[in-house]
Amino acid sequence: MSKIQAVPLGKRVIIQPHTEDETTSFGLVLSDANKEKPMKGTIIALSEESAKLGLTEGNIVLFKKYSPTEFTIDNQDYYVLDTEDLLAKL
Repeated sequence: MSKIQAVPLGKRVIIQPHTEDETTSFGLVLSDANKEKPMKGTIIALSEESAKLGLTEGNIVLFKKYSPTEFTIDNQDYYVLDTEDLLAKL
């Protein structure tokens, strides 16, 4: 799990998305255009308000498909999400 020096504001969390395998069972490599956005990830940073909801760093969560704001630091993709867009804690 990565650690970044960003702290989300409001009721938000920063998630490191879980990437799916890039090859099919037949060995075909999928292009970026054919891959779906991940809907599962690990919380790596959260605001104080998010912690009051029982969320902690390291929680694996499911989230709405089109809700994250994406950003990249050191070639690693991250998502910022409102806690309202989290669907479940796994």
